[in-house]
Amino acid sequence: MQLINVGFGNMVSAGRLIALVTPESAPVKRLIQEARDKGTLIDATCGRRTRTVLVMDSDHVVLSAVAPETVGARFDNDPEVSSDE
Repeated sequence: MQLINVGFGNMVSAGRLIALVTPESAPVKRLIQEARDKGTLIDATCGRRTRTVLVMDSDHVVLSAVAPETVGARFDNDPEVSSDE
């Protein structure tokens, strides 16, 4: 199982990641609110501004303070994640 650092020592499973999106649009804001209401929201921002929303295959939504480009680069730079699929 490969883990991707989403900031401040927090990690998510690379194999369970579906999408990296920015939190500005109304549909993503609704997605965050619905996850909060269902209890499937994971806030990994450590009190900072949300810059990336990670959608997982388990219906969990993870909030990160790291830019989407940075998280994506961490995913792309991991040779084990890229070569497995």
